[in-house]
Amino acid sequence: MDCFLGIDIGTFESKGVIVDASGRVLAQAARPHEMIVPRPGWAEHRPEEDWWGDFVHLSRALLAQGVEPRRIAGVAVSAIGPCMAPVDASGAPLMNGVLYGVDTRATAEIASLNAEIGEAEIVARGGNALTSQSVGPKILWLRRNRPELWAKTARILTSTSFLTLRLTGEAVIDHYTAANFTPLYDIEAQGWRADLEGICGAAMLPRLMWSNEIAGRVTAAAAAETGLLAGTPVTCGTIDAAAEAVSVGVRAPGEMMMMMGSTIFIILVTERRLSDPRLWHAPWLFPGRHAAMAGLATSGTLTHWFRDSFARELPRETAFAALAAEAEAAPPGARGLLCLPYFSGERTPIHDPKAKGAFFGLDLTHGRGEMYRAVLEGIAAATRHVTETYAEAGAAPESVFAVGGGVKNRVWLQATADMTGLPHRLRRTSLGAAYGDAFLAALALGAARPEDIEAWNPQEAEIAPVRRPEYEAQYPLFRALYERTKEIAAALGGEG
Repeated sequence: MDCFLGIDIGTFESKGVIVDASGRVLAQAARPHEMIVPRPGWAEHRPEEDWWGDFVHLSRALLAQGVEPRRIAGVAVSAIGPCMAPVDASGAPLMNGVLYGVDTRATAEIASLNAEIGEAEIVARGGNALTSQSVGPKILWLRRNRPELWAKTARILTSTSFLTLRLTGEAVIDHYTAANFTPLYDIEAQGWRADLEGICGAAMLPRLMWSNEIAGRVTAAAAAETGLLAGTPVTCGTIDAAAEAVSVGVRAPGEMMMMMGSTIFIILVTERRLSDPRLWHAPWLFPGRHAAMAGLATSGTLTHWFRDSFARELPRETAFAALAAEAEAAPPGARGLLCLPYFSGERTPIHDPKAKGAFFGLDLTHGRGEMYRAVLEGIAAATRHVTETYAEAGAAPESVFAVGGGVKNRVWLQATADMTGLPHRLRRTSLGAAYGDAFLAALALGAARPEDIEAWNPQEAEIAPVRRPEYEAQYPLFRALYERTKEIAAALGGEG
């Protein structure tokens, strides 16, 4: 038993790896799926098909690459989150899983909870302001708007909880994920609040654990589906972004992970709790550390939209490379073109579910290359807004590790380094959260120490920022464009 299996369920794709005790990848596999958008402002997955179905497929695909199930010493999972997934007493899902902050359906519930409990009290007890990232309002939305489902609900799970339940029969959640269940999590007590029965009783929520703890063991039923051996240890699991941060060695205060995926998600490890309503806070994966998080609502999803809307004639498998080449041929600043990347509203730091996407400055000489470059630079500008917010909150990052599919797009990566003024470090292995999961499994079983990630995944490159006058001139205009149009965006109606 000398190998570790990690599987991560992403927004559009799930990935899995098997690694040995030195971090060497022995098998890897991926499987795509769709994000369901049944109406503007909603974002969903199917728990059986997209979460558990992907896990089963990937587990079997990995084992089929020549690794005997008896060699798997431990399993760890991660997934998009925080999500809201009600299940009945048998653990069967009652509806599609409601996704993280890209789903903005609970705006009315956020307003009513702020009025009822008080915004200051929510931040003081929970560490976070209520935003579209918060699970509490989404539970209240379920209770108010789907009473027939609420009557059947035995537990509220997130994506990783659903997977560990199917694997082990145990309903558990890590503290890092639970802190996003605002206002249900008490940040000081590090436990569920017992005084908010009007939203959800604590008995309906998963048992709290740390991410380096074993939640249970693979049941006989799960073994039959996945090909794993019954009795194989399974960790508590965590959100994909946290596992991705682990994969690139983010562990000390001042170290930041910049995940450039379907969304931008940022984690900064801190020594003390950082209290700023523009950012999110949670205990880190292990006792004694904290994390301050931020996230954009649309980044990789916006590039997908652009490809599907403006590059339909390009072969799908090469479309992104072709678009990146067109963007690289356009000058920095896209010849005076700005893009507000708020196509699903926006999360940090503006927390505006009614924000809208926009291209501004178009004239008849602009082409697709300039528009795509403006998309990438708009995402980079929104990222700079976030890193400036960290500095204003008293926690400027000391080092940045860039991860995710976006690092393959050098225009996007360089623009982000240039806009933020921060060097972006790249590790040798960029397999992402699944690789971090495998390391968490090794940690949980005592087969690795936190510092061993440096040997598992050494640094390979660094993207140095370049000072560009075009960006310095356009960034204030980018900020002003949102401020001067947000009332128009809100008046247009809809969310996201």
